[in-house]
Amino acid sequence: MLEKIKSYGILKSIGILIDMVRTKLMFRKARLIRFPIDVRGKKDISIGQGFTSGTGCRIEAYPIEGKGGSIRIGKNVQINDYVHITAIDSVIIEDNVLIASKVYISDCLHGSYVGEEQSNPAEIVKDRKLSHKPVLIKANAWLGDNVAILPGAIVGRNSIIGANSVVLSSIPDNSIAVGAPAKVIKKYNDMTGCWEKTNV
Repeated sequence: MLEKIKSYGILKSIGILIDMVRTKLMFRKARLIRFPIDVRGKKDISIGQGFTSGTGCRIEAYPIEGKGGSIRIGKNVQINDYVHITAIDSVIIEDNVLIASKVYISDCLHGSYVGEEQSNPAEIVKDRKLSHKPVLIKANAWLGDNVAILPGAIVGRNSIIGANSVVLSSIPDNSIAVGAPAKVIKKYNDMTGCWEKTNV
């Protein structure tokens, strides 16, 4: 506790202590949830051992017609301030993932904009039928500030998504991807032990 007081000051340390008690009442396996946090559909959300959150996060699971709507967060996942995770299908975040602030992760959209049954632009946006595809963030991935992970995205194991990037598809393991849409700019080479540029 003395270390926390040195780092945060007395009032902030008391606040953290209160958050720790509330954490154990809300999600027993979590290490520390900083309040306020908005959790909707708690019965469809599972949080692994050692989970840590920043303040102002929103985690919501909405099953449709009794199916889907699950969020599964693995062990030792850390999400920072104002992260928003939403699922009507499935969002899986594996072990040891680090998520920076203001990241948006969603498996759904208002409307459909590809395929056979596309939404009409004159239709009221909030009334459009939700489209969805599962999202998977594999173990030990790192998502930078303001990243958006959209329906159908897969972030590979040990991969890094640069700040302000938008992931729409699959990012391979051991890669660094940036941009909107995110494209791989480097891959880790086991032989050389270096991150090497790719031909973008």
